[in-house]
Amino acid sequence: MTSGAQISKAAAFLALHSGPGFVVPNAWDGGSARILEQAGFPAVATTSAGIAWASGVPDGGALARDAALEHLGRIVAAVSVPVTADLEAGYGETPEAVAETVAAAVAAGAVGANLEDAAAGQLFDLDHATERVAAARAAAPHGTFVLNARTDAYFAGFGGDPFAETVRRATRYVEAGADCIFVPGVAEEDAIRRLAEAVPAPLNVVAGLASSTDARTLFSLGVQRVSLGGSIARAALSLVERAGRELLETGTLDFLDGAISYADLQRRFET
Repeated sequence: MTSGAQISKAAAFLALHSGPGFVVPNAWDGGSARILEQAGFPAVATTSAGIAWASGVPDGGALARDAALEHLGRIVAAVSVPVTADLEAGYGETPEAVAETVAAAVAAGAVGANLEDAAAGQLFDLDHATERVAAARAAAPHGTFVLNARTDAYFAGFGGDPFAETVRRATRYVEAGADCIFVPGVAEEDAIRRLAEAVPAPLNVVAGLASSTDARTLFSLGVQRVSLGGSIARAALSLVERAGRELLETGTLDFLDGAISYADLQRRFET
């Protein structure tokens, strides 16, 4: 059962979607979530890519649902702000499987989630994809959970007109109960502007993937929600790789320039 505190967090998170636009950064463990919360973000998202990499496996379904939900629970427990989960394609093809995953995410403390409409680079049939969104909505009713329906018409390399297909799918997903529409892979500013005008719900675009457009510009184009996907995790793991190479090649410690001190980092994790 969803607690009153969880419902309040869901309401606060949903309210962000009607403001001037906001960035929701993606964490991959409790520590990264805690740092992002302390930086001042009003909500935190998870990243399936970052969680997979932190577990030593590739993104894209290599991590089982139970393991992903275990990570989600630790992230929720580490912060006081709302947490929205990257549930990939719902860890199952059927609407029933999607409903079970969403219910488990609610039980783990999430107040929202992304749900993809593709698997293995192929879009689901629209009617089937819409049934999956409706099942997710039934598992987490309006007011208790922010459902972000992702469509991969751009990201999956749809053979036809990705703009028209995105709008077509977004319209159906909103009718099925989605609160927000997530469109990864779109990069051209004019296409983003047109999508913001045509999609009948707040638009979520990921920065740092196909698009290098900064958040302020995306807001000016009509985007309501900007996420980062695995970008922060990529940056962090890139530093790990650079540090390792430096130690192997020269034995120097230049990678520590600008690093938070041990004592300061300890203070950031004190309760």
